[in-house]
Amino acid sequence: MAVGTIFEFGSQIVEVRIIETNCYFRTGQYGGGLAPIEGIQLDKSGCIKEHPDLKDRPDWREETIKRFKEKIRSYKTEMERMKYVIDDLKKYGYKPLYIARDGHRPVKVK
Repeated sequence: MAVGTIFEFGSQIVEVRIIETNCYFRTGQYGGGLAPIEGIQLDKSGCIKEHPDLKDRPDWREETIKRFKEKIRSYKTEMERMKYVIDDLKKYGYKPLYIARDGHRPVKVK
């Protein structure tokens, strides 16, 4: 069962979907496929803020993605994984609007 959340980031709409232990992203209001975490742009300063030990490493991007995947896998359910993603993205200015599980109607996030 998948869990998805629609976020607002400035004037952009971003969808995040958790399917089992995988996290996918989609930008734009319509169309476009889901992209794996490896396909998103990462801000180096934000990654360094989260993981200071990566400051001088040339593979900071790959290591950040690896750590994110490990963190996602550490949670037992897709809903727990999504709650982690929501809390993490809120720190960077993403505003969660709706959350939905497969087979259920979207629910507005309070």
